[in-house]
Amino acid sequence: MEINKVAVLGGGSFGTVIANIVAENGYPVYFWMRNREMAREVNERRENPQYLPGYRLHENVTATNDMRTAVAAADIIFVAVPSHSFRAVVRLMRHFFPPAAMLISTTKGIERGTFMLMSQILRQEAPEARVGVLSGPNLAKEIARRDLTGTVIASEHASVREAVKQILASDYFRVYSNDDFYGIELGGSLKNIYAIVAGLAAALGMGHNTNSMLITRSLTEMARFGRELGADPMTFLGLAGVGDLIVTCSTPLSRNYRIGFILGKGKSLDEAIKEVGQVAEGLNTLKLVKQKADDLDVYMPLASALYRVIYEGESIDRIIPSLMQSEQALDVEFAARDEKQLNHKE
Repeated sequence: MEINKVAVLGGGSFGTVIANIVAENGYPVYFWMRNREMAREVNERRENPQYLPGYRLHENVTATNDMRTAVAAADIIFVAVPSHSFRAVVRLMRHFFPPAAMLISTTKGIERGTFMLMSQILRQEAPEARVGVLSGPNLAKEIARRDLTGTVIASEHASVREAVKQILASDYFRVYSNDDFYGIELGGSLKNIYAIVAGLAAALGMGHNTNSMLITRSLTEMARFGRELGADPMTFLGLAGVGDLIVTCSTPLSRNYRIGFILGKGKSLDEAIKEVGQVAEGLNTLKLVKQKADDLDVYMPLASALYRVIYEGESIDRIIPSLMQSEQALDVEFAARDEKQLNHKE
């Protein structure tokens, strides 16, 4: 497949590593950043000093704050901006990009007010484009160190899946494929909630046993919620589900984990956000998922307990006891029984 130009929108850490991987594979990449001075600095220093200082950028990467320059004639466009600005950036972009371009979301979040995932926004705002979603256990700092990892490209178009594999695959970055849009995106969004829970538990002195239980029960909640919304629960057993969940719940490299850890040390939410200094998607996702779960009557004790701690002032040290007292006794779900009925019976 002939690809002559790739664009990456969003000057954060993940956008930076995606742009560089593509560039190292021999493709010209236009890296859009909002700030003109930051774009100039990236071009001069060959690094993104604000997000990934010391990470050398390939000469094929050209930073720009001009959207037309970035996306005009691009064959593939990665959108790597926070969920709260995703629609606005797509609306700005759509005036300049080719209608037949491939649009790939890397954003792990849900839009406020609509409960739309990023692929749905892309389809709504750019109906002629071929859409895909990229998600997985992809901590940008580890990718920058060339630590081995994998990611998943989900799309209903085989041409999109193959093109993304072609431009991203390397000896340290493996690309897998899937056609379950909803499951892949929900996995990437929901895991941010549980990373906050894991950070809280770590700050409270909980050990590896607790972390393991939290991860497995979180996975159950994610799959339960995803199935209710039409996703295949088996998708959550892959890289973009349990793979992303494990890494996000196990390291302070995760912004959401750090938010939970800081809260667990007794600081306020505002203090935690300021200390982390970057967008933690889990806070917005938590509000939206709690409301949707209540509307759909989906049993999510961990998400509900975290919501009460963060937004209703319940004591942090109640979150783990809450899990122990209210969680159902069934270990593995999605057998030949309806778990919603089972929940009500228990």
